[in-house]
Amino acid sequence: MARRRSSLGFLGIFGRSSDLRQLDAALHAADLHPATVPEPAKLTIVNLMKDYFDDDPPEESYPLVAAFFAYCLAGPDAFARANGPEALRLVEQRMEAALAEGDGPDAQLVLLSLHANLIHPDVVERFDIDVEDV
Repeated sequence: MARRRSSLGFLGIFGRSSDLRQLDAALHAADLHPATVPEPAKLTIVNLMKDYFDDDPPEESYPLVAAFFAYCLAGPDAFARANGPEALRLVEQRMEAALAEGDGPDAQLVLLSLHANLIHPDVVERFDIDVEDV
């Protein structure tokens, strides 16, 4: 008789959190496959969102966060092809504001993508990003 393998894994006993499932879906919708984002980065994003929104981020915040992070990782060309020129314009406005302000949720996402070595070189070049900028 074949023995059935348990689906319980380390820290996966209760399945993925709702926050991580929503983030994965939003990343996918922004044309960034969730598997390309390391789990520690996703956990950091969710925790940043919880800090910013005082625990429970609203559902509509996930697509905004995912689009900005997808831009950081995919770069302007791939992001524009997948999301269109208007989405590119909006995300680049947010990038300019984040770098000018140097603080806030978008700046934290830029910093995360930098420190995790996930940021696309074209984004770094386009905005002349340095760690001191954010």
